[in-house]
Amino acid sequence: MKFRPLHDRVVIRRLEEEAKTTGGIFIPDTAREKPMEGEIIAVGPGARDERGTVVPLDVKQGDRILFGKWSGSEVKLDGEDLLIMNESDIMGVIEGHNVAVAKKKAA
Repeated sequence: MKFRPLHDRVVIRRLEEEAKTTGGIFIPDTAREKPMEGEIIAVGPGARDERGTVVPLDVKQGDRILFGKWSGSEVKLDGEDLLIMNESDIMGVIEGHNVAVAKKKAA
């Protein structure tokens, strides 16, 4: 991909949730909500503070994140649906390697 976000913007690929609930019920595509979890695939250099110095972002390429349901702008780059949003729209970074296990324990 030949796209570089500016300032404090990030490019995100949505991570698809399972189409089956923990009880074994399959959810059709038309009834499923868009996932609010994604992977950062590109980050901008950072925002500028009052003195004009660049403040680097807290997130980096490859981070798994949570964001708001209506956050960002949907774009299509190289045939792939992506989101572009400001770093301030990101709620947090998901730590750890096995996120699926953590989801099951929380449910």
